[in-house]
Amino acid sequence: MSNDPLREGAGLLRIAASAGWSTAQWVVHTTVHTGSRVVRGLASGESPVKIAGELGTELRDAARSVVDPPATEPRPTEHQSSVAELRARGAELLRRSADVHFVEDMHPAYDRILGELTPDEARILRFLSKEGPQPTVDVRTSRPLGIGSVLIEAGLSMIGRQAGVRNLSRTNAYLNNLFRLGLVWFSREEVEPSRYQVVEVQPEVQAAMAKAGRAPRTVRRSIHLTPFGEDFCHTCLPLDT
Repeated sequence: MSNDPLREGAGLLRIAASAGWSTAQWVVHTTVHTGSRVVRGLASGESPVKIAGELGTELRDAARSVVDPPATEPRPTEHQSSVAELRARGAELLRRSADVHFVEDMHPAYDRILGELTPDEARILRFLSKEGPQPTVDVRTSRPLGIGSVLIEAGLSMIGRQAGVRNLSRTNAYLNNLFRLGLVWFSREEVEPSRYQVVEVQPEVQAAMAKAGRAPRTVRRSIHLTPFGEDFCHTCLPLDT
């Protein structure tokens, strides 16, 4: 084993230099540092032997860190099904569909959906299941022929209030999540005209109409459970309470 730290450090540098561009950048930086250290040491009267020994140790440690960097823990990765695995699952579904003895008591997505609902959203679903489609209105500014009309508020309803949700201001966010899950849909069709009169006198609708300025107009729409939502409610929610 060599007792000359400078010679050992220089040998490691030659190995590190073959490792690529990033190592070459490190070599340039180290060379500048080494030259500065020698000049400062000699100017302050340090022994050349002491300077050489310290530099050799630094070069040896730094070069080894480039050649053999410390191991890092691999990041855990989620399992992702291959095409073959997905196709095998699809084939199994088709096999069950042809099996006259196979009985599916509920949709497999219902378990996941229940984990993505808030208590208030469950209340809304139960209300829609028991009371049917509900009226909603959009408030817009009034323009000739509707050209250039600006939407002020959309989807205003009494659904949250009538369902008894605790966070009334989040009603539209709840409905958006239920739509995302495929449980409700926003229809352009109207329900009975008389039902909109109660909605249009609600404080939030009146505030939107005042914001719309002169002669605001309302666009009447409705919110329904989808067939998937209806089956979900009858399967997962106690509708008789």
